[in-house]
Amino acid sequence: MQTWSLVSICVLLAIIARWGVSLNSYSGAGKPPMFGDYEAQRHWQEVTYNLPIQEWYFNTTNNDLNYWGLDYPPLTAYHSWICAYIAKTINPEWVELHKSRGYESTQHKLFMRTTVLVADLLIYIPAVVLYCLYLTDGSSKKKVSVMFCFLLYPGLILIDYGHFQYNGVSLGLALWGILALGLGWDVLGSMAFSLALNYKQMELYHALPFFCYLLGKFLLFPSIMKMIVFLLATFALCWLPFLAEPSQAMQVVRRIFPVARGLFEVTFKILRFLRSDIFSKKPNFMVFYCFEH
Repeated sequence: MQTWSLVSICVLLAIIARWGVSLNSYSGAGKPPMFGDYEAQRHWQEVTYNLPIQEWYFNTTNNDLNYWGLDYPPLTAYHSWICAYIAKTINPEWVELHKSRGYESTQHKLFMRTTVLVADLLIYIPAVVLYCLYLTDGSSKKKVSVMFCFLLYPGLILIDYGHFQYNGVSLGLALWGILALGLGWDVLGSMAFSLALNYKQMELYHALPFFCYLLGKFLLFPSIMKMIVFLLATFALCWLPFLAEPSQAMQVVRRIFPVARGLFEVTFKILRFLRSDIFSKKPNFMVFYCFEH
């Protein structure tokens, strides 16, 4: 009972810290023409709600890829689509095609901040709690201390609730994968990490440990065809709407990995990732590893 009381306090403090940061402004607020990553996420909701799925990743008259064009994997697009439907129900102006560009209001900011918190409550925070309780060695107090460090890690909170992103989703899915592998549920673990990769391509940072672990399992237990089938099926389901035509799938790949767009844009992308994501991702995975060992 005492352990769960401490867990509840940690989770409550994590929620308070996140919401406290979210009450402040966000990167790019009131700064046209791009308005920062907050506008990027809002614009993706606008695009996914109003345009057919075949146009999400293509440059068209209704989808200017130079203005925060969608460049994350399909699972991010589906997440934006779900948020857009909720936004449409609350206030259609938030996702109105073209006219909502650069939309800013107190109510919309509250909605967007809430979507990040809900995603954390559904994916990231439960994964952290279960990981610390079941895969961290030591006393209950040590486990809760580790949980406290996870949930109040400032890099992730500042990026997601200050700058504005949804890194908790991809990190949470990756952590669910680690948790499942640690408990011996290799199929579920590989599926969870597949979802993480299909949410944000930066999860490739964490792909090598997963690959090496699963490769070791394959060498020790060659009969793991079931895991491979489920792994491929997860990717296929995420990409299913884009597999009807090879050009669709290739365009998504080009948007996710913009090598063909030239060295300058690739360099810009890398710098943007370093500025926006790496401090909320790589250190977290290193923390996972250090606490595990």
